[in-house]
Amino acid sequence: MTELLEPRAIGRDMVRRDGEAKVRGTATYAIETPVEDPAYAHPVQATVARGRVTAVDTSAAEALDGVLVVLTPSTAERLASVEDREYAVLQSDEVDFRGQVVALVVAETSEVARQAADAVRITYAEQPHDSTLAVDRDDLYAPEQVNAGHETDTAQGDVAAAMATAHATVEQTYTTAMYHNNPLEPHATTALWDPAADVPLTLWDSTQGVHPSRSAVCGVFGLEEEQVRVVCPFVGGGFGSKGNAHAHVMLATMAARAVPGRPVKLGLTRQQMFTLVGYRTPTIQKLQVAADRTGRLQAIAIDVVEQTSRIKEYAEQTGVPTRMMYASPNRRTTHRLAALDVPVPSWMRAPGECPGMFGPEVALDELADTLGIDPVELRIRNEPGVDPETGKPWSSRNLVQCLREGARRFGWADRPPPLHREGAWLVGTGVASSVYPTMRQATSTAVIRYEDGRYVAEIGAADLGTGAWTVLPQIAADALGVDAEDVEVRIGDTRYPVASVAGGSSGTNTWGSALVVAAREFRTKFGHAPADGDEASGDVDQASTDEDHSAYAFGAQFAEVRVHADTGEIRVPRLYGVFGAGRIINPRTARSQFLGGMTMGLSMALHENSVWDDRIGQVAKHDLAEYHVSVNADVGDMQAHWLDEHDPYVNAMGSKGVGEIGIVGTAAAVVNAVHRATGVRVRDLPVTLDRLLPALP
Repeated sequence: MTELLEPRAIGRDMVRRDGEAKVRGTATYAIETPVEDPAYAHPVQATVARGRVTAVDTSAAEALDGVLVVLTPSTAERLASVEDREYAVLQSDEVDFRGQVVALVVAETSEVARQAADAVRITYAEQPHDSTLAVDRDDLYAPEQVNAGHETDTAQGDVAAAMATAHATVEQTYTTAMYHNNPLEPHATTALWDPAADVPLTLWDSTQGVHPSRSAVCGVFGLEEEQVRVVCPFVGGGFGSKGNAHAHVMLATMAARAVPGRPVKLGLTRQQMFTLVGYRTPTIQKLQVAADRTGRLQAIAIDVVEQTSRIKEYAEQTGVPTRMMYASPNRRTTHRLAALDVPVPSWMRAPGECPGMFGPEVALDELADTLGIDPVELRIRNEPGVDPETGKPWSSRNLVQCLREGARRFGWADRPPPLHREGAWLVGTGVASSVYPTMRQATSTAVIRYEDGRYVAEIGAADLGTGAWTVLPQIAADALGVDAEDVEVRIGDTRYPVASVAGGSSGTNTWGSALVVAAREFRTKFGHAPADGDEASGDVDQASTDEDHSAYAFGAQFAEVRVHADTGEIRVPRLYGVFGAGRIINPRTARSQFLGGMTMGLSMALHENSVWDDRIGQVAKHDLAEYHVSVNADVGDMQAHWLDEHDPYVNAMGSKGVGEIGIVGTAAAVVNAVHRATGVRVRDLPVTLDRLLPALP
């Protein structure tokens, strides 16, 4: 058990410290880095999905005034490591997917760089490609493990026998689409290579982790960490896509090394982001659910098929939440991958839990219909006393309270009957549960110093818009026993102590734990009357850990959907979420995260779909004109609430993480509401008019 901080600053509704700079436009993003006499880089991308480059004609590009250099597989520097093939840029004439970078132009202006890139002529020996995901492929395989180190397959009991003898069963297939993260700020890097400097390489990069980004670059280029500095004070969103470095960071570094002493800016276009910076794999989920007459589960199984790239494996842990969410004596989860001629998939907000809770939560709604049991009550009846996967007790689990509080706020008891009609609109309501693990990364260090009458905390954390600039001072202040206004935090630079990536809703848990250790060490050494220059450090490894409990955040989403009886138009007048996410550090930033996640879940339900064109191996909707996302007009009343949860096992703050749980379950709640309104059970996302129109009255 951890000694929780006494709340003084924690829990205050503090205004974002970075808010004014962002509103005024003075916050500096990677592509805006003020450097002297910058050059600009623009990639040339393959126009075939598989094959080999047989010739590159750069003469027309090099003849343009202002072109500094054109890098190709035959002229680019040889990298120290090509083990990670996503990073092995311009090292081979092989083309592994459409959109792969096959050349890079560096020029005096961004306009000339783009013009020259268009002038580069590439000749290919095209080969047949395979980019079709299907469950009946004969080359599906089981990866050694799935994302975050989880087992690929798990089994307990006999699912088949339980399905054969149960009172009620559901056996259906559900699919989620391919999704692209699309943060408002495109991926960008400004790079400067100065061999004579103490730190030869400086990267101003839009990243969720300056230290992980530095490690990746050092490995690829054979540099020591002392030779590289990565700076990132502000990020215009990432949703996971900036959690790992991608090929463009290596390209920017390579471009800078080709023009020593000259900073080079590389900003990806929106279209390029659909091939170069990851995406969420589409999933095919076969669900089997069995229950007795009372609704208690006798079996639950999920068998998942998804895709990866031939050049780099990524396995979304889609089946993992089924392992622990509900009580059942018989259970099975499996993951199978198809390695295709496609770009490399990667993290997107709540990897695993987000797509993995869609199939099970819709299947539970189908089971509730079959049994004639209220879907809220069905979930409550299957509440496990301990973690079904590990057998450990919960650090805290308030899913039942979230369901009941959400039902109360939503007016669930008075919801209209199925196929209810109000004028031209069919009205329905739906519910789904949500879950996300509470994690703390293994590495992060903080330093606290007394400087000019203030406390300064330094840690190389990244704020991708989630609120780290604001909540970290609150945590440090409570650990020091001072006001938050007396604490300055410095983040976003590898000059500060090492910090983990902002991912897995683990940033605040990890960095905050390191800050608490540093603050307590500071007070032990210097008391409450420090002198200028007094300093102490703390490592997250020194923070007390709890291995005896299973730690998760839980929640429940409730949606009201209206479907026009003539046109099939879908409106969502209400979307509510109630969460048990530990102690809330800052209500203002937490609410923003919950609502942002729920908005993405709504987007997943109704809009987002990276339509894949198998013929050419490319996303057809590769811009924001056609890749639709939810906006303010798509939801009327959206509310996020949370329980006052006390969890002394997770960390000294009692926090669980709020960045990702909001997206989990939301799509299922919307789909379940659509079914109650129309009688149409949509099992393949997104919900589109063609799925509804044939069944409308």
